[in-house]
Amino acid sequence: TNFNLMILAAGYGKRMKKLTESKPKPLLKINNKELLRHNIDFFLTLGCKKIVINTHYLHDQINTFIKEYYSDKNIELTFEPTLLNTGGGIKNALSLLGDKNFLVTNSDILWKEENKKDLLNFISNYQEIKTCKLLLAEDNNFRGLKKSIGDFKLDNTLIKRWEKNDPHLYYTGLQIVNPHIFNLIEERSFSLNKLWDILIANQNLQGKILDSKIVHIGDINAFNQFKDY
Repeated sequence: TNFNLMILAAGYGKRMKKLTESKPKPLLKINNKELLRHNIDFFLTLGCKKIVINTHYLHDQINTFIKEYYSDKNIELTFEPTLLNTGGGIKNALSLLGDKNFLVTNSDILWKEENKKDLLNFISNYQEIKTCKLLLAEDNNFRGLKKSIGDFKLDNTLIKRWEKNDPHLYYTGLQIVNPHIFNLIEERSFSLNKLWDILIANQNLQGKILDSKIVHIGDINAFNQFKDY
């Protein structure tokens, strides 16, 4: 293990409706514990040695939270005065993440003890990944907010875009990233999807399917359903 991790936490969380009017989504509480804390604690127990969190919306609150609870941990925050989107946010933090492969996770996935074995398996050879490797979940293992169409399909270990009649496979929000892939895009602000599409076109995006169940706290309905989970 011994990896660096980026947690994406800059967005507005608009699908949370009124809950995020005065609080950033990563600080909403599930089972009386902030989403961000669920994430940080989970990945620290997996052997994470450094965490970088990008911030924008209500960033002061995230800053205060980290200072208050994690001042003794190796956690750094980046602030984006203008939102750089998912890909741009990571690219902006590369100097803090180092030149070796690292992990990236969305802050609204509720990782649990039951996911540990899967994740340790997923990251066991993370330094060997040449581009990106995404962790995917099958429909019956993916709870909370999900689209009515799948995200991807898996052909052996290669990822392609989902097409009609393919089984529904969803992105879990966790990926292994080789920092060199950011040389493929010149813009400062861009979506990870743009990068993934370049890799897919070159048959260069890898994936693996998770065996355990995960929960995506993606909107207010999922939040209400799982807030005492």
